[in-house]
Amino acid sequence: MKRRLVTLAVIAPLLLGACGTAKDPAAVSSAPAVTNIAEITAGSTFNDRDVMFLQMLADHQQQGLQMATIGADRATRADVVDLAKAVELTQTDELTMMKNWLTEWGKPTTVDKRVSVHADHGGLPSTTDAEINSLKTVKKADFESAFLNLFLAHQHNAVEMAQLELDGGSNAQAKQFAERVKESRADQVQQMLRLLNG
Repeated sequence: MKRRLVTLAVIAPLLLGACGTAKDPAAVSSAPAVTNIAEITAGSTFNDRDVMFLQMLADHQQQGLQMATIGADRATRADVVDLAKAVELTQTDELTMMKNWLTEWGKPTTVDKRVSVHADHGGLPSTTDAEINSLKTVKKADFESAFLNLFLAHQHNAVEMAQLELDGGSNAQAKQFAERVKESRADQVQQMLRLLNG
């Protein structure tokens, strides 16, 4: 899956029980967190696409959490800080849920990094450790633009992963989650674009 440099956006309510989308960062950060997420179960029916989706998205969200932590620490504008903190909160919960589901299924919670394993769906997302680490050293004046552009492309990858699950997954809960991921990350991309342009 090639990372596409779209242009900026922001965060929205996510988990299975959330509804609607927020249009400004303050609204997002005040959205109630889903409780007892660890108790959400996925059921025993699944296929290889469901497993790959959760493994890849879990790996992807660990990277996202790294970026969000840097963003919350280094951003100047309150709306960018709010975005980063909202991502930290939501994606931490989602990551717990995904790992729980994989464990329920007796599957590894980490993704196989071999390129050949992912050839049929375009490969692994391409956000690199070097790109993430560069956010720690970019000049303060350039940070928000660098963060938003990288994170926007990163979240666009999540939309692509979610679509692959919707096209070929079999587990109802995983597909419902994929739909929520697709909607929320698309909203984030649009909000980041507004932040970049504003």
